[in-house]
Amino acid sequence: MSGHSKWSTIKHKKAKEDAKRGKTFTKLIREITVAAREGGGDPTRNARLRLILDKAKNENMPSDNVARAIKKGTGEIAGGSAYESHTYEGYGPSGIAVMIEVLTDNKNRTVSDLRHQFTRFGGALSEGGAVAWMFEHRGVIRATGTMSEDDLLEKLLDYNIDDVRLDDGLFSIECKMHDLDKVKKAVEQLGLKVESAQLEWVAKEPVSLQEKSKEEAVYKFLEALDDLDDTQNVYANLGD
Repeated sequence: MSGHSKWSTIKHKKAKEDAKRGKTFTKLIREITVAAREGGGDPTRNARLRLILDKAKNENMPSDNVARAIKKGTGEIAGGSAYESHTYEGYGPSGIAVMIEVLTDNKNRTVSDLRHQFTRFGGALSEGGAVAWMFEHRGVIRATGTMSEDDLLEKLLDYNIDDVRLDDGLFSIECKMHDLDKVKKAVEQLGLKVESAQLEWVAKEPVSLQEKSKEEAVYKFLEALDDLDDTQNVYANLGD
């Protein structure tokens, strides 16, 4: 079982604030466009697109915006096809390991922006593979509901679940990447409301920062990375 990540909770709450500012729609449009370009515009045959569309639905994204983003990805209308996905790695303040997923139409700009934030907070952007070994790529479902953590775990025993946690009313369920869609449907059938379901970089051995000042500096750094226009997701090897 992996340790709980306080950053995951902060990021989830921050996403709600981003939604109010319209930033979430901008990121979703990029995700939908790239997913449609790489796997086609039919969500029944494109699992990645299907998950993103569920996410867009949860965020009440207008259907016209969704349809336009898909058509940009498939080339039915012009624009949007220049975005590329990249994953960057580095060490932040207090030596924390960080993975950043981006969608960008200008890789040089993105790297410059990331390096600026790493340098600003006393960290360093690293070569590929420098910290990836500290993480596992897993399916992560976040959901709300009235049952207990033990009850949910018991009801999901027939599925290949790696971890179930309940924090501040939010369940986090981790599973193997290829089981994500299946487990998501099982969670929905149990009556829970799925807030998000996606592939994430989960730390194998989360670390804890004992000093409050160090912890605050780390969270400011992670939020600064997350606020960059090209950033889609930020992951860190932080526990409680």
